Amino acid sequence: MKAVARARDDVQPYHDLVRRFDDNETLVTLALDEDDPDSYEAEVSAELAAIREALDALEVRTLLSGPYDGASAFLELKPGAGGTEACDWAAMLLRMYLRWADENGFKAEIKDEQPGEVAGISSATVFIEGHNAYGMLRSEHGVHRLVRISPFNANDKRQTSFAAVEVVPEIDEDNTIVLNDDELRIDTYRSSGAGGQHVNKTSSAIRITHLPTGIVVTCQDQRSQLQNKEVAKAVLRGKLAELAEREAEAKMARMRGEQRSIEWGSQIRSYVFQPYTLVKDVRTGVETGDVQRVMNGYLDPFMTGYLKWRAGDGKNEGGGDGDGLGDLD
Repeated sequence: MKAVARARDDVQPYHDLVRRFDDNETLVTLALDEDDPDSYEAEVSAELAAIREALDALEVRTLLSGPYDGASAFLELKPGAGGTEACDWAAMLLRMYLRWADENGFKAEIKDEQPGEVAGISSATVFIEGHNAYGMLRSEHGVHRLVRISPFNANDKRQTSFAAVEVVPEIDEDNTIVLNDDELRIDTYRSSGAGGQHVNKTSSAIRITHLPTGIVVTCQDQRSQLQNKEVAKAVLRGKLAELAEREAEAKMARMRGEQRSIEWGSQIRSYVFQPYTLVKDVRTGVETGDVQRVMNGYLDPFMTGYLKWRAGDGKNEGGGDGDGLGDLD
């Protein structure tokens, strides 16, 4: 039933557009029979512009054709080297994605959050629920670079900070991604930070290590050890699915013999607050000077640009190359 509902959601916008176009065409025909057809011009033009905008949005949806693009997503944020400044930058990105989710009708729930020593966060995991959440958020996977006058520097010096964003799909338990218990090391420990007496006095936090790949996931914000374990396993399934997809893309690229320009240690996007304002995606070239609007969750141009870039001549994402995650330190 979930698959049927998603298929209906994919098809219905097309039928709605056809109906709106036919209605507008009928309005033009009626106007031509009137004594003053120009009086309909504003109404027809406005509807035509709205149809064009909806068509552009529908085009973007057709680019979400990956095997997991329709799934919900787990978003992980980690600061890079730079201490307090980097932790604060990771917290700013967390706020940006929570704003984006709220503005676009997605439900966001923080599953794990570790505070920084002075400010910001040392890590966070957010579950963003909704159709196409993963497909839209794939554009955010990689290292994000910030340039600003540091509020933590008494000399008002310009500071460059980095934070990594990792995006993985939510994978259903009945999917082909199977977790074998003998390949998992599960550790329990006491939760830290806010959460009340129960959280801090019981070993309810979970750390799962996938031994074949070395992938480690943690969760501590749920009310019980069992709930933390289920969330951690869901994140792990998503990471294994994404890893398999990237390896498949890398294999196809090698088979095609394509010459790709892959640069290790390069960020995917730069956010400049000083000495000027600019947000620029280094992969697609999409940029804007309205940095505050971006930090308030307006990511649509970057996500749309990424989808079109990836569908065209974009660099291969296989094997993790080119995502900039290697330069976090």
